[in-house]
Amino acid sequence: MHISITGLKPKGLFGFFKFWSLAIPSFQEAKKAEGILFCEVKNMYGNQCTITAWESRDHMLQFMRSGIHLKAMKAFNKIATGKSYGYESDEIPTWEQAYATLQEKGKLHS
Repeated sequence: MHISITGLKPKGLFGFFKFWSLAIPSFQEAKKAEGILFCEVKNMYGNQCTITAWESRDHMLQFMRSGIHLKAMKAFNKIATGKSYGYESDEIPTWEQAYATLQEKGKLHS
């Protein structure tokens, strides 16, 4: 299965409101997306973090490149900063494992 982890922080007051106006509906879409196996969000150390598990990387990419998530990605550099990381695994990481992996291997987006 494909695991995707993110840790994001909104930029400023405008970024805060725009971030949440996109993040909440995007998360709701993810929970219903084709190929989703697991989908959770949690605030960790001031970062809005997600762990999603997908049947395949292709399922994740299909979701990532469509709907509200695509709109959020297009606005990202104006509204947030943070890291993301995806990998193949036979198990879903704990929040502590996911956050450590994100800090060590995640790609920084700003």
